[in-house]
Amino acid sequence: MKIAVVGAGAMGSLFGTLLAESDQDVLLLDIQQAHVDAINQKGLIVEQEGKERNIKIRAASQPDPGQRADLVIIFVKSTQTSAAAKTAIQLAGDQGLVLTLQNGMGNADILSKAIDPDRVVAGTTSHGATMLGPGKIRHAGTGPTIIGMWSGKSHKRLEEVGQIFKKAGIEVEIVSDVRPVVWGKLLINVGINAITALCNIKNGELPDLAITRDLVRAAVEEAMEVAGAQGIAVRKDAVEHVYQVAKATAANRSSMGQDVDNNRLTEIWAINGFIIFEAEKTGIKVPVNTTLTALVETLQTHYPK
Repeated sequence: MKIAVVGAGAMGSLFGTLLAESDQDVLLLDIQQAHVDAINQKGLIVEQEGKERNIKIRAASQPDPGQRADLVIIFVKSTQTSAAAKTAIQLAGDQGLVLTLQNGMGNADILSKAIDPDRVVAGTTSHGATMLGPGKIRHAGTGPTIIGMWSGKSHKRLEEVGQIFKKAGIEVEIVSDVRPVVWGKLLINVGINAITALCNIKNGELPDLAITRDLVRAAVEEAMEVAGAQGIAVRKDAVEHVYQVAKATAANRSSMGQDVDNNRLTEIWAINGFIIFEAEKTGIKVPVNTTLTALVETLQTHYPK
């Protein structure tokens, strides 16, 4: 299968290398030219559990005219999804599937406005990865990847994608209704990302104080109320699950935390900010998510020049 990964940061590079190692035809696309050049010149280095391996894989800053892919995987930040959708249109042509495994909400909807919504696949992954520099990443953790058609309609090639992922060592589950799954990942991000970014802490430090745990609980419970108002079934123990995820990823700095560390725009409006937008539709008050969003937006607006 011909696969293009749009957004070859840590996670995009990870999935690209896993698929390439299982003999798939993979192209990594990224706007960071130093990263692209390093991959093409020396291969992509993956560090895992203290060991390194080097994978030969193609990389480019943009696809060639007329280039096509059977599967396009989107791994850009949510702020770049609209731009990535234009690249996905070119690559997917009339037949290819487009899969988003991005953080936050709204990405699948943006893609569905750009291409046939019956070819848009959404999902979540529990794999973790960190950029170590141009052409080098760390595979920080493994876990299940869950995918499904965003429109809810079946597609004959989705099972093929699942088999390819399994061959690559990616534990995958295909579901008929992926929206609750994406909301479940959103609740985790709502509880972890903004607070760790603002407080300059790692995930494992989140449950240390009762007052911090209460803040996490309040943010997640607001999001759960919004999900319930939309008829989305989320797990009843979502708050405890967030604590468990924080402990399981104790050494990790959240993706939003890494963005703040590097003075990059965050995905706050696709996470806590998304809860604000959805709450407004039903008149639900979400003061904690509103405050977290305001603080992160203020912080990123006033990064040092």
